[in-house]
Amino acid sequence: MSLQARKSPRLRSAAFARAGVVAAIVVGLDQLTKHAITAGIDPGEHRDVVLGIKLVHVRNKGVAFGFFSGGGTIVLVFTLLALLALIGYLALRPERPWLWLPTGMLIGGALGNLIDRLVNGAVTDFIKLPLWPAFNLADTSITVGVLVLVWVLEGPRRARR
Repeated sequence: MSLQARKSPRLRSAAFARAGVVAAIVVGLDQLTKHAITAGIDPGEHRDVVLGIKLVHVRNKGVAFGFFSGGGTIVLVFTLLALLALIGYLALRPERPWLWLPTGMLIGGALGNLIDRLVNGAVTDFIKLPLWPAFNLADTSITVGVLVLVWVLEGPRRARR
């Protein structure tokens, strides 16, 4: 058995453990902040924070930033397929530096919003920027996770050219 073949299960376990920790942190913070908002702000109410940023209590039946409202099963299937593809890629490339980070961010964000959908029938959004739909920490984790994933997959390649 080659050295790489022996290291692969350990690398895979370490990558999945790191991604799991990131996902757990994202889900925990997301659910904690959503609970604080639902306990402290009535639906439709808003509170000014700073420079046009507001805390609101909005129920969102769409995906991130309210897009694809009413997409239902199609959105769920697409989300699950995308996550499975990402998990599969991590399983095949556990040695890829930092791949565990966006994987954990994307899984955590998806799970955070999925918990809301299953428990409440809609996602609680609470951060409102000027000229932008309300969103939550799970949406933020998904958005930043996609950007980090692009950097992990493409950034180092450009630096080598």
